[in-house]
Amino acid sequence: MKLLDINNLGDELSTNFNQEDTFDLGKTIHPRPLLQRSPWQSLNGLWKFAFDDQGQCIKPSDLKQWTHLIEVPFAPESTKSGIGDMSFHPNCWYEREFETPPGNGRLLLHFGAVDYRARVWVNGQYIAEHEGGHTNFSLDITHVLNDSGKTLVTVWAQDEPQDLAKPRGKQDWQLKPHSIWYPRTSGIWQTVWVERVGATYLGHICWNCNCERWEVGFEAAIAGDMPEAGIQIKMTLRVGQQILAKDTYEVFNGEISRRIALGDPGIDDYRNELLWSPEKPTLIDAEIQLWSKDQLLDEVKSYTAMRTVSIQRDRFMLNGRPYYLRLVLDQGYWPDTLMTAPNDEALRRDVELVKAMGFNGVRKHQKIEDPRFLYWADVLGLLVWEEMPSAYRFTPKAVERMIHEWTEVIRRDISHPCIVAWVPFNESWGVPNLVETAAHRNYVLAMYHLTKTLDPTRPVIGNDGWESTDTDILAIHDYDTKPQQLIRRYGSEVKLSDMLNHKRPGGRILTLDNYPHQGQPIMLTEFGGIAYAPLNQADADKVWGYERCFNISELEMKYTQLLETVNSLELFSGFCYTQFTDTFQEANGLLYGDRTPKFPIEAIRAATLSGEGFCSPTRC
Repeated sequence: MKLLDINNLGDELSTNFNQEDTFDLGKTIHPRPLLQRSPWQSLNGLWKFAFDDQGQCIKPSDLKQWTHLIEVPFAPESTKSGIGDMSFHPNCWYEREFETPPGNGRLLLHFGAVDYRARVWVNGQYIAEHEGGHTNFSLDITHVLNDSGKTLVTVWAQDEPQDLAKPRGKQDWQLKPHSIWYPRTSGIWQTVWVERVGATYLGHICWNCNCERWEVGFEAAIAGDMPEAGIQIKMTLRVGQQILAKDTYEVFNGEISRRIALGDPGIDDYRNELLWSPEKPTLIDAEIQLWSKDQLLDEVKSYTAMRTVSIQRDRFMLNGRPYYLRLVLDQGYWPDTLMTAPNDEALRRDVELVKAMGFNGVRKHQKIEDPRFLYWADVLGLLVWEEMPSAYRFTPKAVERMIHEWTEVIRRDISHPCIVAWVPFNESWGVPNLVETAAHRNYVLAMYHLTKTLDPTRPVIGNDGWESTDTDILAIHDYDTKPQQLIRRYGSEVKLSDMLNHKRPGGRILTLDNYPHQGQPIMLTEFGGIAYAPLNQADADKVWGYERCFNISELEMKYTQLLETVNSLELFSGFCYTQFTDTFQEANGLLYGDRTPKFPIEAIRAATLSGEGFCSPTRC
């Protein structure tokens, strides 16, 4: 921990602010991949920082001393932040001065994520508050700029460590991580940045595609002033050098919604060249301009893809064809940086490793991931189940917070082709009396139908694990690592009705209220969880896993046998193995926390794909 002399703080900051940011996003790595505008400026790097454990400060002038420097965007609990303090700290204060970007028009200040509540001042004037620790927010700060050429940003982040009525995911409420819970992430944990825009600009865009009609759906909302002369959007869609569409659309009442028809040859060979999948992740680049008569108001770059997902009887469908899901559970933590990736290359490397291990997707567990991860999943071809971090109490406030933040999550990420399913609840967390209490069931049903309303194009798993009500996929968690037990429970001799009514992995009933519907897909979405902890390991008694192996060859054998078994079970339309990497005391990853494989990655891949001879990746 680095304590600072307040009298020398300014010199140290001015020196370090001229250095390259540790979390380097550069000019080509935009923090908002689906709406890229140039120029922009990262504010990652050293900020002044202080804890206010007693909550004595409610405005910047109340803070008497800045006691630390922190490396943004890393949370103060992480060692990479330069602080590494995992104690309970409900209030964090940040401040940084930067050179105001030159130019006219508006200046927007963006925060990728601040956990949990953020209040922001600019040049000493209060701007706004945002609640929700996993979603982005943007502020127009034009009206508080001055003529000095400098802009001062101050942030008060409130994150009550023991509040179980807010969405918090795997962040522990105890002082030290225990069982399956991890260190807390407080305050700023994703990129902070600014950009110049004109008086009128594109505030939000949304993509959705219809492969049956061979159309690209596009929606946009205009922000700022509305010119009297009217507004047009000029758009070009291309794949490589091939232009797919080039057109101009009139904007009415500040918004636009269009279906852009592409030339459909009707031949699968040609269609397949344009369809997005993990095997061939073709993206359609978009150039979007905002015009008023002959004046260019705004210009952005984006992308989309021709990709559809659906459910047909007992199969998951990708682009109208059955597709078998081989997912791995991904907690999205790093040893030294917690929920924040060390850098952009680490996000890309995770996607590459998952694919190299034979999986075609991840279930992002109890975390809303940085948009840069979703970008690399889009580019490299990796399916993503996006899951809402849980609150653990059922109260009106918890319900209100979940609905608010989940709505923001879907709005932010709905255009990513890699996302193929939404998961609002996991294992009845936050609804502990789901079986007995009507209000708990109604809450799960409401979240399922809200999600289907906000996005009718993707499957929704109402409650992943057990006690399912309305759901598009029956997702089962079963950590029995004995292959013969899994065969007896889910093999071809077992009647579906018997399984649903009498099998209780984890001691919980699988379905409520006569669900699932006839022929619904069934997937084993958590299993395995085999920890490796040799007897001579210093902290072996603190290692957590559903089963423990004491040598690597035993772990490889158990994983291979388990995957051969699960791949052979025709009942399942897919699976999700627990888990991708070791995460703190959870030593049940296929990789260590530093992403080193525990046994050869070729052997992991061979086991993951062990059922391909019996059933192809699509299980046609």
